[in-house]
Amino acid sequence: MKKTLTAVLVAASALVLTACTTTEKVAVEKPTDLKMSCEEIEGEFDKLDQVMEDASGDKGVNTANVAAVVFFWPAAVGNYMNASEAEKLVEKRRAHLMDLYMKKSCSAAE
Repeated sequence: MKKTLTAVLVAASALVLTACTTTEKVAVEKPTDLKMSCEEIEGEFDKLDQVMEDASGDKGVNTANVAAVVFFWPAAVGNYMNASEAEKLVEKRRAHLMDLYMKKSCSAAE
């Protein structure tokens, strides 16, 4: 009985420790942005799409959020807020890159 209880506590602890999601935060502007080619900017847009997808997933129902709600609900709120902040940064970066993209006449080059 004691071994079973210990195993359950260890498993529950592992879930709690992994309950927080970590959505990547992007810098709105980078020192190298002005030197980027049109193709590199397009590649950045693809990366931003992936970060946005990850953030949306972190806000939804997933193992980490369910464990957070079950064991420590403030962690679920933190996950949601963290993902929302990441989404805002992605949108700001996307706007910055789109401005550069237009200034370089990248869309006209296609």
